[in-house]
Amino acid sequence: MGYRVVVVGATGNVGREMLNILAERQFPVDEIVALASRKSLGTEVGFGDATLKTKDLDTFDFTGWDIALFAVGSDATKIYAPKAAATGCVVIDNSSLYRYDPLIPLIVPEVNPEAIMGYSKRNIIANPNCSTAQMVVALKPLHDRARIKRVVVSTYQSVSGAGKEGIDELWDQTKGMYVPGQEVAPSKFTKQIAFNVIPHIDVFLDDGSTKEEWKMVAETKKIVDANIKVTATCVRVPVFVGHSEAINIEFEDFLDEHEARDILREAPGVMVIDKREDGGYITPVECVGDYATYISRIRQDSTIDNGLNLWCVSDNLRKGAALNAVQIAELLGNRVLKKG
Repeated sequence: MGYRVVVVGATGNVGREMLNILAERQFPVDEIVALASRKSLGTEVGFGDATLKTKDLDTFDFTGWDIALFAVGSDATKIYAPKAAATGCVVIDNSSLYRYDPLIPLIVPEVNPEAIMGYSKRNIIANPNCSTAQMVVALKPLHDRARIKRVVVSTYQSVSGAGKEGIDELWDQTKGMYVPGQEVAPSKFTKQIAFNVIPHIDVFLDDGSTKEEWKMVAETKKIVDANIKVTATCVRVPVFVGHSEAINIEFEDFLDEHEARDILREAPGVMVIDKREDGGYITPVECVGDYATYISRIRQDSTIDNGLNLWCVSDNLRKGAALNAVQIAELLGNRVLKKG
């Protein structure tokens, strides 16, 4: 016996990826429906070998459905997620709307699976920010061994994190660079993204950080440990898919790089590719379509007593969004709903 599953926002990048991953991982589905806004009504999306036609989110009745994976913005989520939850359908939300609500669990299954039991307070579970999700998968097993005091992270985030408009803008600007008179001015991004990097993701806050950077701080504390100090610089780069992060970690106790490498090799969701030779590391192009969070360049930081550096790469549409949501659904099924 399987589940009745709803994918909300099924025509977007993340919604389509959710459908792909549900099929790839053979999630026990008895019935599935793809929902979208009225402007996308009837659009066809794939689910394994099947083709689904999207139905209207505005008129859909969630009664009798088990799980709803939401891949729409916060404005739409604010309207429809409570409606779905009120019918008994468990919402797994990819937007930022509920991540910081103390009554709603924020979950990365490899890191804090026990938090799943908190879903019943609101019938909603939050999916973390893409840049946070891959980082905490790497941090948690190291934290369990040597207790992390402080993290300094610089991100290199792909344009797909900004949606289809971000992908289109990079593509159009890149083509326009080679065709005189067809240059494309910035629209989705604040500056040219083709052949450039932009140290600005989301809005600026009063302290000079951006909201994307604040998210990494707040979410790491909620998911891993409230005592960890985090400082982040988030940068948009001209890569279509795949987020990368350079992470510096300060521990309470000494952790040798060789032991850290062994710990990460055994950690769930992590793949270590770390050879000290040309090409002995993973780049964003190589992670696309994979489930794993890749770790490379593990090395001691000699400037502090208990420090390590590492390089972390993951497909942001997968682990940073759709995959993590499906993994939450699997966790929910295994520990709570128990139908599959």
